[in-house]
Amino acid sequence: MTVRREAFLDEVKERGRYDTVREAERAARVVLALLGAHLVGEVRARLAARLPEGFALILLNPLQSAEPLSPERFVRATAAWIEGATERTAAWDVGAVLSTVADAADEDLLKEVLLQLPAGYDLLFGRPQLT
Repeated sequence: MTVRREAFLDEVKERGRYDTVREAERAARVVLALLGAHLVGEVRARLAARLPEGFALILLNPLQSAEPLSPERFVRATAAWIEGATERTAAWDVGAVLSTVADAADEDLLKEVLLQLPAGYDLLFGRPQLT
């Protein structure tokens, strides 16, 4: 089942403790673009199908990545793409978005997503040791 845009952003806003929906949307766009660069094939398509259309398109048309980023480098990359972000605030952004994505996916799909990612992403999704 696809999550509605408003519900998705409200959840990201609450988890990220953002003042505005616009801040939540900015974080979601960056994190999903980076995540999409790490996922391929049917898994990426199935995850996109669970997201609101605009965010699904971001996941399906990702930023290009030469190699998979470790969780730490993923957070650093997020910080680089969000104006004024630090690694600490980017970690917060990543957690807010990816935990919301995890809730949109069922457990089996999330396990498949985590299998495509380097070790440690389970923590970024707020699902320690799901793999």
